Amino acid sequence: MNFSQRQADPRRHLVGLTVVILFHAFIVYALVTGLAKKVVDVVRAPIETKVIEEIKKPPPPPEIVLPPPPKLEAPPPPYIPPPEVQIATPPPPQPTISVAPSPTPPPPTVMTPTPPVVAPVAPPAPRPTTMSIGVACATMVTPAMPVKASREGITGTVRARATIRGGKVVAVEILSSQPRGVFDAAVRNAMTQYGCQTSEEEIKADQLFEFKLE
Repeated sequence: MNFSQRQADPRRHLVGLTVVILFHAFIVYALVTGLAKKVVDVVRAPIETKVIEEIKKPPPPPEIVLPPPPKLEAPPPPYIPPPEVQIATPPPPQPTISVAPSPTPPPPTVMTPTPPVVAPVAPPAPRPTTMSIGVACATMVTPAMPVKASREGITGTVRARATIRGGKVVAVEILSSQPRGVFDAAVRNAMTQYGCQTSEEEIKADQLFEFKLE
């Protein structure tokens, strides 16, 4: 079969011609009615653009710095003046009184064949020697002011008697105290630390203490 000798179908040419005519008619219609101008105006219309800014988050609130707590210092202790203890001037030395034991009388002679045996009478015990505290004790210690008396402002006097044996105060007797019992312990503690003269006899010595505040 020879395709080169086939004749063209006239119907195909008719369809193509019709499409070309319709296209040109549409273009003419658009030019006449101004449709093309509207299309151009639409294309040329300004394009409105907007810049959308990013929403920024608000900054965080500033950190509140609390001031450091104030330093509390303990108040200084109240000033307590040192106590003034006055020791009364010892009286002048008194003469030493010594009592000699009385001699034992001889037993009477009885004219009997066998004389009775008489027991010897024991001599009386010697009395302790009394002298001034300043003479008996060369070293004396000042009694300390009691804390309670210093805090409450209490003053007073104490008269005491020391018993000295072998150069040491072995006993302290409170003869009087005003007020009672406030300064007795301080007086005993001080007098037992005295340094006294060494003697074979027991010695008694009195002393007056006065407790005052400045």
